[in-house]
Amino acid sequence: MSTQFFSPRSRSAISWPLSTHEVSRPRPRLWSRWFGLIHGNNIQQEIVPFRKQLKDEVKKLRAAGRKANRDTSSDKVQRLDRWELTVGIEIHAQLNTDRKLFSKAATSINEEANSNVSVFDLALPGTQPIFHTGAVVPALRAAIAFNCRVMNKSKFDRKHYFYPDQPAGYQITQFYEPFARNGSIIIYDHDGIAPEDGKSITVGIKQIQLEQDTAKTIHQSPSTSLLDFNRVSHPLIEIITLPQIHHPQTAAACVKKIQSVLQAVSAVTTGMEMGGLRADVNVSVRSTTGTDKGINNHTYEGITGLGQRTEIKNLSSFRAVEAAISAERDRQIEVLEAGGEIKGETRGWTLGSTETKKLRGKEGEVDYRYMPDPDVAPLIIDPKLVDHISETLPTLPDDSIRHLVTEMGLTLKDAKTLAALDDGARLDYFDDIMYELNKEGITRQGRTVANWVLHELGGLFSGSEQPFSENKVSAVAMASIMKNLRQGRITGSTAKKLLIMAFNGESRDIDTVIQDENMGLEVLSREVYLKLAQDLISENGKMVEQITVKGQHGKINWLVGQMMRKGEGKLEASRAESILREVLVLVAQRK
Repeated sequence: MSTQFFSPRSRSAISWPLSTHEVSRPRPRLWSRWFGLIHGNNIQQEIVPFRKQLKDEVKKLRAAGRKANRDTSSDKVQRLDRWELTVGIEIHAQLNTDRKLFSKAATSINEEANSNVSVFDLALPGTQPIFHTGAVVPALRAAIAFNCRVMNKSKFDRKHYFYPDQPAGYQITQFYEPFARNGSIIIYDHDGIAPEDGKSITVGIKQIQLEQDTAKTIHQSPSTSLLDFNRVSHPLIEIITLPQIHHPQTAAACVKKIQSVLQAVSAVTTGMEMGGLRADVNVSVRSTTGTDKGINNHTYEGITGLGQRTEIKNLSSFRAVEAAISAERDRQIEVLEAGGEIKGETRGWTLGSTETKKLRGKEGEVDYRYMPDPDVAPLIIDPKLVDHISETLPTLPDDSIRHLVTEMGLTLKDAKTLAALDDGARLDYFDDIMYELNKEGITRQGRTVANWVLHELGGLFSGSEQPFSENKVSAVAMASIMKNLRQGRITGSTAKKLLIMAFNGESRDIDTVIQDENMGLEVLSREVYLKLAQDLISENGKMVEQITVKGQHGKINWLVGQMMRKGEGKLEASRAESILREVLVLVAQRK
């Protein structure tokens, strides 16, 4: 691979190959322990993988936590009534760009470690940053989606700290003059907020800033850490909320909602599940009784009367956000009620833990020694660009859900699921099907189409363990199945057979398959229905007795299903049920 070296005087680019000696690619080491299993005088040795050890430890910790929760649940509720939790969130999201923020190296997610690294990423002497203007567009999409005021001029700063994942000894960010300020996001009850927050809660966004990511650290037990510099200088936005959240469940819902908005507007390519989004949470508690003097004397972002906050870093799942906040809240309350003092510090959280752990003392602005970056010019954003992105911004999740429920007739549950799945690809597929049906003059089929897309087709993908793809069953093919079903040309069971055939690669169009395979619904006479119903009743005397004598009418549905199977896709379910009920009444009268 070739990289760019920039002379500090001429700033002219010189391409030269980077050998494996110049950018080391550490190979992961596998760790395991040997345990002796003693059987009489024989000793057998067994390798226990380190990953299995971690999983076993997590299970033990979770079990201990569940037992502790059962033992102290009533006392805990009474304790929480005396304290108010306050949470602010900082979300770091990797932007949807093809190259890094300050170098020409490509961005990467799953590529070989240290394969996309430039000399600037490694902070080699004499290298200079080259700002990637393409990162501004996805960043602006995010800012506009969160109702932020985009600044015409913003500047970059150096945030100094020494850690192996930051080879330059500082991070380039926008602390003092970010590109976006004063936004907000509304989180609703159907987004999963705590019941105490009512129907909705509005969380203010202080600012959104552009910055470079750090290297990825891979910890190996017991004392080894590997560094992957592919992630260094990957473009990030940091979204900083105001401390206006008061329940762990709402905090997790807020992070999830922010991720869904970022994905909907194509600002990011991956979410928490792939490591493309991480959250830091600032947690504090304050007394609600007024008896604890000197505790509620802190101010953050203009909000006064708060307790001393701590920060929990690098939470990588929604569950971790909720669990870590709950654990830190409980720890702070316990310390304060014991007469102790909360210290400003950075803490960590491990999956399955019941408490947070101190990592280091909390750094402040003075500790980071923020200063303007002399090598990066101010960022000037043309208002015309902001207007253009605003006008072409994709539909936001709230608007999509509202449209699906009010205009398409979907249930709220199905609307949320459809909007959230596959980064919006499932919703686009649904829209394409509805477009094809509308061309045929078929309307008001939103709920039916959603059911087939989510459950029937979704079940086929799940059963075959394949990721969703709109090409597996084209929108045209699915619309044709829906049209024939709506117009009564096929039965529901036949529609499912057609869907399976299309899923398995059937190349003929749906109408041709129906004709060639004689799958169309025939208009059968009443006599045919009666004959099938009578034969079914005579074959299932015990079931008939349970219905006619014991009044177990729910079992009629089972008979309808059996009758539909005998009809081999030629019967109408509603007519079959009507005839069955008619014959059952006659049987009951004879008894």
